[in-house]
Amino acid sequence: MEGWDLYVRLVSFLAEGLDRALNHVFHRNSRSKYPTVVSGEGAYLIDAAGNRYLDGSSGAAVSCLGHNDRDVIGAIKAQLDRLPYAHTSFFSSEPMEALADELIARAPEGMERVYFVSGGSEAIEAALKLARQYFVELGQTGRRYVIGRRQSYHGNTLGALAVGGNMWRRQQFEPLLIDAVHVSACYEYRGRESDETLEGYGRRLAHELDSEIQRLGPESVIAFVAETVVGATLGAVPAVPEYFRLVREICDRYGILLILDEVMSGMGRTGTLYACEQEDIVPDIVCIAKGLGAGYQPIGATLVQGRIHDAISGGSGFFQHGHTFIGHAVACAGALAVQRAFVERGLIKRVHALSPGLEHRLRQRLGDHPHVGDIRGRGFFWGIEFVEDRASKRTFDPARRVNARIKAEAMKQGLLCYPMGGTVDGVRGDHVLIAPPYIVTADQLDELTDKLGRAVDAVFSP
Repeated sequence: MEGWDLYVRLVSFLAEGLDRALNHVFHRNSRSKYPTVVSGEGAYLIDAAGNRYLDGSSGAAVSCLGHNDRDVIGAIKAQLDRLPYAHTSFFSSEPMEALADELIARAPEGMERVYFVSGGSEAIEAALKLARQYFVELGQTGRRYVIGRRQSYHGNTLGALAVGGNMWRRQQFEPLLIDAVHVSACYEYRGRESDETLEGYGRRLAHELDSEIQRLGPESVIAFVAETVVGATLGAVPAVPEYFRLVREICDRYGILLILDEVMSGMGRTGTLYACEQEDIVPDIVCIAKGLGAGYQPIGATLVQGRIHDAISGGSGFFQHGHTFIGHAVACAGALAVQRAFVERGLIKRVHALSPGLEHRLRQRLGDHPHVGDIRGRGFFWGIEFVEDRASKRTFDPARRVNARIKAEAMKQGLLCYPMGGTVDGVRGDHVLIAPPYIVTADQLDELTDKLGRAVDAVFSP
């Protein structure tokens, strides 16, 4: 019998090897076998075997309109019939101009220009280079440092990776990264002292930023970069009250630019179009992507204050940066239809109205679970952090891969959630993100929390 078992394992190994040999896609995880998605229906994705998955995370907080919005698809088709592509060194285009107008009309005060790119990492790269060039145009060439936060994530290109504080993603590429500086994350669940008020915690973090700027020399600092609500690395963590107001004051005091990363948290995800609206501050530069185009075409954007554009237009006149597909006409047409859907269908107001119900469902189903340490978020952007012990907040051994197991179990239940490990320090800690499409119904929110709860129960069952 042992020989037969060996034979079966050998045949299985050879079959798996043949399957891999016939698959020429370089997947994210070369050891995983992915189901093939074939269609979308509202908030659901359907694979080749006919399995339906409620998209409880909008992919990676992208598909805010679901997967078959006919208005957006129609706008993309119509633009393809007119013009698919023209290089932006030769032409502007009608959809690019219209989308810029639409974004600026509802942008934070003082935003006057939009630089279009193809995704979030590109938006951050553009912001970093633009910030440096801004000071060069002003003759302040000694500014060289960008300050980010630990346990942040701003993208996987080298500049964005350097400013981000996701140690697991950074580690093997450290020799290639620019010399960025990092201060503490605003992570109240683990960072606030037991005898410290929320406001006191925020003041302590602001003082840390101020001290770091003074250590570097204010005249050498370009910008402070932060996610308005921290996304993938920490799991939907909002700032404590007054934190960003203090950060804004510090940046103004030293003439430093404030760059907000709203790639994940912006475009209605937290219940307002821009997440910074809830902080009552205005950044100098804000980066958006995911919800901008809702996944129908790759697109991102970097929005800037008028004075930044004026410094370049009145100086060299040329932003020394660019990519082949920036301002792509079809991508802009699709994103314009998405933005108009937000307004015409009242979708962001809908997120704001339904978000208390989502929070209530998550807390009711998981709030008392012995291995749920924290539930946090805003709007349709929530994180659930898992712990081995609630009282001490002790994390699970990373070898147990808790977050990945919850994702896998949720998929068996017909639910997509977004998992991440290394929540605490890049190695320890587990959480999942919940970020449903803005079109979900109350019944689908019930389905989401029920399936997530069952997945969590299955992972932690004896």
